[in-house]
Amino acid sequence: MGKLIQVADGVWVRQSEWVWSNSVVVRGDDGLILIDPGINGSELDHLADAVDQLGIPVVAGFCTHPHWDHLLWHPRFGDVPRYATPAAARVAADARERAQAMAAESASGVPLELIGLLTPLPSDGVPVPGEIIKHQAHAVGHAAILLADRGVLLAGDMLSDVLIPLFDIRQDDQLGAYEAALDRLDEAAKHVDVVVPGHGAVAQGAEVAARLAADHSYIAALQRGEEPADARLGPHADWLYGPHRSNLEQVRRGGR
Repeated sequence: MGKLIQVADGVWVRQSEWVWSNSVVVRGDDGLILIDPGINGSELDHLADAVDQLGIPVVAGFCTHPHWDHLLWHPRFGDVPRYATPAAARVAADARERAQAMAAESASGVPLELIGLLTPLPSDGVPVPGEIIKHQAHAVGHAAILLADRGVLLAGDMLSDVLIPLFDIRQDDQLGAYEAALDRLDEAAKHVDVVVPGHGAVAQGAEVAARLAADHSYIAALQRGEEPADARLGPHADWLYGPHRSNLEQVRRGGR
């Protein structure tokens, strides 16, 4: 953990110790775009050191979705636009104080005043390279980024090897939303051989299809009213059972 690792041409990943969170650096036409940088202040500082060593200026940030651990920033990254989908930017603005409180509780040394200062991404997606894949699974205004020319899919908080699919209780029909989102990611995955999740290991080669299959299987089991048989819910993953039970309760309450 901790090193900036190149996973494709112009795409680097640095993993945090906090829930295996991945900060992503992408080289665009005019400079670097930082995607979901985190988590602790010291890690943000180390990320800034690594970015400085690339010798390319940071021109923008991008937030895949409006959960607190994806809303962070550091002064050393610069006073540049930080984009998100319009829906995600709106939610982040409304919940900024809550996100600051959660960051103060769960992380250390985070610049709280910089949390959640997002700009709605223009409809043409500029200046974030690649194709923005919007959906409503996991969080309002969630977005993945397909860098087809580099064979990379930046999946946000989906397609993880350590996290099961997690639902947003504020939205109805999360099973349907998740299924629709996975269908879109299935299509995107035809163009890549690397998937970077928001949390967990980078998937390469055959592991990409395995990640998609695991999430499809989890959602399908819930749709059938069954308990998913998912390796991510193994004996060493007690910490996931709370979110998993929340998923089950939402389905039982009719949140399909």
